[in-house]
Amino acid sequence: MLAAVLFPALALSAGMALAAPVAPVYDLAQKEKPVMMDTMRDLVNIESGSGDLEGLAKIAALIRDRLTKLGGKAELLDAPEIYRMGDTPEKIGQIVHAVFKGNGKRKIMLIAHMDTVYLRGMLKDQQYRVDGDKAYGLGIADDKQGVATILHTIAILQKIGFKDYDTLTVLINGDEEISSPGGRSLHTKLGAEQDAVFSYEGGGAQGQLRLATSGIAAAYLTVEGKSSHAGAAPERGVNALYELSHQVLQMDSLSQPWRGLKLNWTVAQAGTNRNVIPASASAQADARALKMSDFEQLQEQMQERVKKQLIPDAKVHLKFEMRRPPLETNAASRAVSAYGQKIYQELDLPMTIVDTASGGGTDAAFAALKSKGAVIEGMGLTGYGAHSNDAEYVLLNSIVPRLYLSTRLIMDFAQGKVQ
Repeated sequence: MLAAVLFPALALSAGMALAAPVAPVYDLAQKEKPVMMDTMRDLVNIESGSGDLEGLAKIAALIRDRLTKLGGKAELLDAPEIYRMGDTPEKIGQIVHAVFKGNGKRKIMLIAHMDTVYLRGMLKDQQYRVDGDKAYGLGIADDKQGVATILHTIAILQKIGFKDYDTLTVLINGDEEISSPGGRSLHTKLGAEQDAVFSYEGGGAQGQLRLATSGIAAAYLTVEGKSSHAGAAPERGVNALYELSHQVLQMDSLSQPWRGLKLNWTVAQAGTNRNVIPASASAQADARALKMSDFEQLQEQMQERVKKQLIPDAKVHLKFEMRRPPLETNAASRAVSAYGQKIYQELDLPMTIVDTASGGGTDAAFAALKSKGAVIEGMGLTGYGAHSNDAEYVLLNSIVPRLYLSTRLIMDFAQGKVQ
């Protein structure tokens, strides 16, 4: 019945150039605020570090059951494939996947992550608590608020009776904080099928929507040489440190920070004793790029450079890891985010849209890899102190605006009001 009241209101609002909040949606967002606070409390009070399989199983089951109760076909999935990096654990937590079937034409996906950077046992020192307009808790800003925002956005849609989408898919993984080795392939596969993807990482201090982030990669260089006495017979050795230094220096020109391509060697080890020619040496580099093609070119160039050795007898090996692809904006993302900006104007709130790459590390980038639709990051609450063990919090006054934005954007996009 509420849908019959709401849809004319939406049409009136559109005709008035989005001048005022749509009362039924806004009222429901206000009513969901205290319930969403309870949800954040329940999520925070389950420890779910990326390597805590027991905790991840518990929180995944809670989220799955909540999505099922809301009417979705929800299930727990094992990672379809795992991209193994240097810090990838042997086992990875399951992924929550849910689909709500509608009667419209557009496919929309909502994503967040349930894992945190914290270790089991830390919860006892920082339980969920509310202090004024702030709710504190481990992982509350990154990204348990995002999970809660998705759950309560869907709750509002269900209370309205809105089903004008083809499918509304929810994907919540438990390995984001370790670069999503298991979740990335599913994000990419499902992302390619969507008309829009909304990612519920926090919206930053100003409630920003982000359309682009830099990508993150890592390079591991190892050199195998031969040890010998550094004083009596250095010529009998193969100095791995010399070769490593040569390799690092000859790759310096590959970094082109003026166009967002950065390669910086940050960690190195070599040798065992002062008087021994080092038989092994290694180094690690951090790489950033604004385009996926730049990473591909960088990897090719690095593999070509390592062939130019200072010491022919040394054995040089280079491994290149794609930690995170860049999130690259497109016309669809700009159109949808601009519409979101107008929705925020209904609440008399400012919104900044960031369409130039900054920072990095979002699952939205995996979802965007093969997608032609809009991919919007930053749909979550305003929060601070991510990855800190005593100061992570969200601002409670951002709950109602974000629920309103999320619900309206899904509804209007599904109905074709956003192109």
